[in-house]
Amino acid sequence: MKALYILFAALSIVSCQNQGKADLNRAKQASIDSMKVEINKQKVIDSMKTEMAKIKEEQQEQQKVESQKVVVVHQQADGTATSTTTTKKKGWSATAKGAVIGAGVGAATGAIVSKKKGEGAIIGGLAGAALGTGTGAVIDSKKKKE
Repeated sequence: MKALYILFAALSIVSCQNQGKADLNRAKQASIDSMKVEINKQKVIDSMKTEMAKIKEEQQEQQKVESQKVVVVHQQADGTATSTTTTKKKGWSATAKGAVIGAGVGAATGAIVSKKKGEGAIIGGLAGAALGTGTGAVIDSKKKKE
């Protein structure tokens, strides 16, 4: 009879342990599933933010184009008026101007200072272009803030 009680106690302990492992596995799987759902939600949110940024950028570009239109009204002697709409040419940005000017000045200075004129011009031109681009970018950012 003691053997039967020991056998019954051993079976109940083993079955409880198996039940605990099954519950643990279910909890792990539920946690993994909830994490996957959150990851998918975040992907959707990120893609929406990207699309909204693109739309906002396009609207800003469209506003820039509209703000660059110039309307010219010609009034004739008989009292009638004609209007002409033209778009304003954009021109060079300060960054581009700075790069070109810097490259020219740097190349000239490099050629004058260096013993090897060709190498000096190339190195000076590259350094000048880099500094001019940086300076022009600062000017552009200041203009953009205004």
